[in-house]
Amino acid sequence: MSLASNWIFWALLSAVFAALTAIFAKVGVDNIDSDLATLIRTVVILVALAGFVYFAGKWRNPLELPARAWGFLVLSGLAAGASWVCYFRALKLGEVSKVAPIDKLSILLVAVFAFFFLDERPSVREWTGILMIGAGALLLALKR
Repeated sequence: MSLASNWIFWALLSAVFAALTAIFAKVGVDNIDSDLATLIRTVVILVALAGFVYFAGKWRNPLELPARAWGFLVLSGLAAGASWVCYFRALKLGEVSKVAPIDKLSILLVAVFAFFFLDERPSVREWTGILMIGAGALLLALKR
């Protein structure tokens, strides 16, 4: 299996970029409103992704997508936007080394939501790891 088709490769890259996002955002919100910072970041993402989709030849008419896909992508976008607004406000007010671990409680929440809404059934071993991640995030965030 090539690296480009390996989900672990992409997940690790996502983690690296998420870590860089936290560091860059913490510096970026210094002396500006966190909501304005979120807007600027969102515009940058929009332009970058539009260019990527276009130049990679992946563009297709969004109006041809199924209504169900549209609905869930809109909900995902709204949730992501709300997450970003909250994340940037938290970064503005707190230390990145405390904010980022709390944000990572999303790992625990994803597992719980996937259990209830997507009928995913992690094993006892997987639940143990998920709970350990949650406990670790809280331990890091609540340090004094």
